[in-house]
Amino acid sequence: MKVLLPTVLAHYTRGVREVDARGATLAEVFAELDRRFPGLRFRVIDEQGAVRPHIKVFVNRVQERSLDAALAPADEVLVVAALSGG
Repeated sequence: MKVLLPTVLAHYTRGVREVDARGATLAEVFAELDRRFPGLRFRVIDEQGAVRPHIKVFVNRVQERSLDAALAPADEVLVVAALSGG
């Protein structure tokens, strides 16, 4: 499946913002991405195994909060990082 990443995470993927991944769930997809691009998963998922508050994950343009969400090979996963600052 296609995974689209925000610019802030692209340095983990050598500047590539669209990568292919496999997995039956979002958790499996992020585990695979972390094997290929070490450190990426930690920027999206916290120590308790939840999506970080400033990150939103969409599957086929619908926000998904559960990492146990089932995925199909043709799905598109979009990761969005909120902007912050003052």
